[in-house]
Amino acid sequence: MARLLRILRGSQPVARFQRCCGLFPAGEEGGGEPVEGGRDRGACNGALCHPAATGRGPLNGVRSGRGPQGCVQKYIVKNYFYYYLFKFSAALGEEIFYITFLPFIYWNIDHSVSRRMIIVWSIVMYIGQVSKDILKWPRPLSPPVVKLEMRTDAEYGMPSTHAMAATAISFSFLIATINQYKYPFELGLVAAFVFSTLVCLSRLYTGMHTVLDVIGGALISAVLLVLLYPAWDVIDHLLLTSPFCPVLSIVVPLVLCYNYPKLDYYSPTRGDTTTILGAGAGATVGFWLNNQYTALAYTSKNFQLGFPLITSKIVVVGLARFFVGILVLLLTRWLMKSVVLGMLCYWYKFPIRDLEARRRLEVEVPYKFITYSSVGFTATVLVPLLHELLGLM
Repeated sequence: MARLLRILRGSQPVARFQRCCGLFPAGEEGGGEPVEGGRDRGACNGALCHPAATGRGPLNGVRSGRGPQGCVQKYIVKNYFYYYLFKFSAALGEEIFYITFLPFIYWNIDHSVSRRMIIVWSIVMYIGQVSKDILKWPRPLSPPVVKLEMRTDAEYGMPSTHAMAATAISFSFLIATINQYKYPFELGLVAAFVFSTLVCLSRLYTGMHTVLDVIGGALISAVLLVLLYPAWDVIDHLLLTSPFCPVLSIVVPLVLCYNYPKLDYYSPTRGDTTTILGAGAGATVGFWLNNQYTALAYTSKNFQLGFPLITSKIVVVGLARFFVGILVLLLTRWLMKSVVLGMLCYWYKFPIRDLEARRRLEVEVPYKFITYSSVGFTATVLVPLLHELLGLM
């Protein structure tokens, strides 16, 4: 068993998976067994280092991945179907997906389903991010692995939060909707499995995680879902009706962010965690306000028997809600980033382009928390009001 765990934690299975999918380091496109090499965390992760980038497009099939400090890793793609499939699947675990999919569910499908998904996503992601910086397991070595992403390479690997988020979002959506809407359970199960599997495999293809990281992330998320499911209705009721909800929704995440595990070097995990908890906090306050002052969302029999018949009018209205809402969220994020960062620059006396200053705890946490809590609040309160004003409800 220990030997199997060592193999799954190694870089060789990741490199072999990449080669099977047609992804090779430049100069190794012939075949043969990938050779594992050493790597320092401060180095270029096995990449070819030179100060300038190599061309904008592929030359004879050779592409370049840019890393920090001008590091460039050349690689060759022989199967573009897998390349674009897994690059797209990897994006399903990024901010662009969260800021579009979760609001879409809230605006167009079901408020109760969206509430459960956002709460589960926030809890799962916080546990995953903190676990990385407590366990401190390194990511796969490069070489032999090809690294297609460099931003997250500064983070530790175990567990894969992409795998955790994909498992949590897909299966919480299945669990939350199966008792409210009539559709084949087998279809929902297959869709959830395919979604989470694609995201998990994308983390191997991009060279960001070992097999054990991905399996561990999916299993942790599954266990958390099992533990949270019996308390879903109770948590939902408290979030909507408790007078302490707004205060606790802000104070608890802030305390967690300010007491995030400290590292010897800067990692984006604290900032990403603050972003997630901030968005969840803003959305939770919005849920409470909606329930108190607009329409009562919580009832014991708040369910529909089936999805409504999809017509062209429903599709057009749904898309209009989505694009109007996303535009408002992007504007909110841009405005709050500019205002909050400007105020912090003035207060702490540093230039706005000083990246090192923006990474300090007293700057990064309020900057990201206020920005994304505003985004969450806007998505759940202001955007629905705008929809109603525009006649899109």
